[in-house]
Amino acid sequence: MEKVVSLCKRRGFVFQGSEIYGGLSGTWDYGPYGAELAHNIKELWWKHFVTEQENMFGISSSTLMPEAVWKASGHLSGFTDPMIECKKCHHRFRADQTEDKKKCSDCGGELGEEKAFNMMFPVSMGSSGEDVAYLRGEIAQGMFVNFKNVLDTMHLDLPFGLTQIGKAYRNEIAPRDFLFRVREFDLMEFEYFIRPEEWEKYFEMWKGEMWRWIERVGINKDLVHELEVPAEDRAHYSKRTVDFEFDYPFGRKELYGLAYRTNYDLKQHASASGVDLSYFDEDKKEKFIPHVIEPSMGHGRTMLTVLLSAYKEDEMNGEVRTYLAFKPSIAPIKCAVFPLLKNKPELVEKAREIYKMLKKEFGSVAFDDNGNIGKRYRRQDEIGTPFCVTVDFETIEKNTGVTIRDRDTGKQERISISELISYIRSKI
Repeated sequence: MEKVVSLCKRRGFVFQGSEIYGGLSGTWDYGPYGAELAHNIKELWWKHFVTEQENMFGISSSTLMPEAVWKASGHLSGFTDPMIECKKCHHRFRADQTEDKKKCSDCGGELGEEKAFNMMFPVSMGSSGEDVAYLRGEIAQGMFVNFKNVLDTMHLDLPFGLTQIGKAYRNEIAPRDFLFRVREFDLMEFEYFIRPEEWEKYFEMWKGEMWRWIERVGINKDLVHELEVPAEDRAHYSKRTVDFEFDYPFGRKELYGLAYRTNYDLKQHASASGVDLSYFDEDKKEKFIPHVIEPSMGHGRTMLTVLLSAYKEDEMNGEVRTYLAFKPSIAPIKCAVFPLLKNKPELVEKAREIYKMLKKEFGSVAFDDNGNIGKRYRRQDEIGTPFCVTVDFETIEKNTGVTIRDRDTGKQERISISELISYIRSKI
């Protein structure tokens, strides 16, 4: 874990939020390579769960929602973690993650009684500050409150899904473990609206798609496990939940969740708002409130598990090498272009020409002429660049193309410039 965190800082993937002011606990900023990786993961997720699927529709809802939404959904009363506070140093801890519930692990003082701590973030709005809204604790409610709007405008037949990627906020008692538990994060999830009698079929279908996603994004499947969540540990809205857990360096913890939310949310919002949120089945001529299957995937935890799965160390040319074995589809840089020598204008000019050609095609392409070729390879290995293209003297003098090096094996092959784009495209 320390090696991954260090690499993320050193190579511009992840920085502590507001670091020059000492940092803000539970917040993290993505640097240039982290932002690119984050974007690529979101884009691949959208492709996997939306554009490649049938009857999936995206929305983008506000991160601010009125108190009435969270009261109806049960979050104001049920969105809590157990908290205990030290009577001496006043540090607070999650009770369910504290080994000794009587003695403070920081100062040795006595711990107080366990209390329920609500994780919602209230926000004062308006010039008087009397209007209270909340930063959303989950993005699901945006799909539920827009259910009627989408149904009326799109005229959809069941089953169909509403999906979005967006920010959520939770006032965590004790943020920890890098990107794992934070106060501000992105969620990638959807609500799949179904007939109640079909919930088991679609639950299994989406569970299978989540496993396909895990493999596609490059998470080590051998470190992922399914956990059937018992009734007493399920969220208040869930009739069945399966957690996908990952073997992190700090233990086996939740990565993703798959929940059968029944018709709880739509029913609650219909009752609280007075708006009819039912669906009319034209074939059966009956009206009912649809049930919901919800696959929920944290983007930050995906980033973390992808980084942990991709981190590798081996020996190459007698030296220890560190590299990130990203799937090419999500790698921040798809390929890098080098002139063999920086002080040879003909090599630099040709390398620049190839760089511009590849950048126009793939976008995320790097040009590097700093240091010897070995150091350049190492730099690209550490940021996970799958291919390095080198222009050498044979390229200029014999017109034999360029060499292209594979990140994982270190092997090089010579390929004509005209075939370069199709070669790289076939690999990503």
